[in-house]
Amino acid sequence: MDRPMAAAPDAAVGMVPAVPAASNAVVGEARRRLRCPGCRLDQRKAEREGMFPYKELFLIWLVTLCSTLPIQMLFPFLYFMIRDLHIARDEKDIGFYAGFVGASFMAGRALTAVIWGMVADKHGRKQVIVITLAAIVIFNTLFGLSSTYWMAIFTRALLGLLSGMLGPIKAYATEACRKEYSHLGLAIVSSSRGIGLVVGPAIGGYLAQPADKYPGIFSKKSIFGRFPYFLPSLSVSILAFVALFSCFWLQETLHKHTGDVTNNSIETVEDPLASTDAQEKSQGGSGAFLQLFKNWPLMSAIILYSIFSLQDVAYAEVFSLWAISDRRYGGLSFSTTDVGNVLAISGLFLMLYQLFIYPSVAKFVAPITLVRITAILTVPLLSSYAIMPAVLSGFPLHLVVNCASFLKNAFSVSSITVFNVLINDAVTQDVRGQANGIAVTIMSISKAIAPAVAGIIFSWAQKRQKASFLPGDHLVFFMLNVVTVIGIVFTFRPFFVRSIINH
Repeated sequence: MDRPMAAAPDAAVGMVPAVPAASNAVVGEARRRLRCPGCRLDQRKAEREGMFPYKELFLIWLVTLCSTLPIQMLFPFLYFMIRDLHIARDEKDIGFYAGFVGASFMAGRALTAVIWGMVADKHGRKQVIVITLAAIVIFNTLFGLSSTYWMAIFTRALLGLLSGMLGPIKAYATEACRKEYSHLGLAIVSSSRGIGLVVGPAIGGYLAQPADKYPGIFSKKSIFGRFPYFLPSLSVSILAFVALFSCFWLQETLHKHTGDVTNNSIETVEDPLASTDAQEKSQGGSGAFLQLFKNWPLMSAIILYSIFSLQDVAYAEVFSLWAISDRRYGGLSFSTTDVGNVLAISGLFLMLYQLFIYPSVAKFVAPITLVRITAILTVPLLSSYAIMPAVLSGFPLHLVVNCASFLKNAFSVSSITVFNVLINDAVTQDVRGQANGIAVTIMSISKAIAPAVAGIIFSWAQKRQKASFLPGDHLVFFMLNVVTVIGIVFTFRPFFVRSIINH
């Protein structure tokens, strides 16, 4: 008779299988990843394969739009605001003081943009987004309550210092959606910023001085009568508060644990084609970063980008000052509502241009050739501005100004789009994020300089109404054309070299 076989040791009664130490490490790492917001989001994205990210894209659109509204909101009423603050001794000096208020936001943002990017990389994208929106709610409201010139500059500068979400929102747009929707997320960021730069000034134009425009609704003795520029600021702040509240549904994308995880750096998502996988970013480092400054195709594209950005921002400030200034000084004597109408109408047609016309043009015209064409056409267009008040009035004047405003903005959008293409074509994929970081930094500096210089030149021109050479506003638009011509020159060799990198 066969004896029964002895039971295996692990199957003995009361015995528990031993768990290897390696398994404990795996379990611990799994638990840490469950506590990591980035890993939780990655798991959620994996579970939502084939589902369109409606909620994520809407939240990205909302917070980006509301963070963009304050940037140029003040331009339609800035002339009147400086006048009412009684800082200028003469009406001709208003442009001088307006330039520094317009520049204060960009100057503040240029100082802290890199710092906020580091904060977002270390502590999370959501925190920086929340701080930016909270700053808009507080300091944009205080700007509308400014009772002195220095209070206006101080509140705008603080708003710029705390507006650090441009880089983080691009990072968030790429990380919050599945890889196949990352391009769409960044497109949403770009389009909502474009809309904000149009809607913001329209809000400023329509809602400034409400006691004068809508006396049946707003009393002269009310807070909106005593602070005539509070309503547009408050309206933008309310929208920012709505966006701030919506952040409750924003999911953090940053990985907050040690281990082999996706690169959190904002540089990796500054451009949609910059590495979205950790493996693609393995060649980084300070050496590669410094080598970018020796890449002349890249640097020449960035220089062009900065030149045309300076001209574009200077034009945005000059246009509002010129349109609102009195006809005896060469202006149009427009009201803030008139300026709002022009910006809203040209903005509407600009969006249609971006959607239906520009893609077709870009297919048939080489990028740098398109820049040259639009820049050359800009010269006679800007020259015609100073002539308009002398030869036109009434409806024909409004019609021509609207058409000119649309054309100028369309030319600018075409050029800026080309520069983004040239910058990304000048480098390989693994350093595109760093290249875009350099471009944004240099461009921000030029945008901070532009309003101050434009305001000084505008104020000087107001005092030269009877000069024999370039009287009045002829000088202003001539200087804008000088920058344009410099830009045209820099599109040719030896200043500009097109990249031949094979992507």
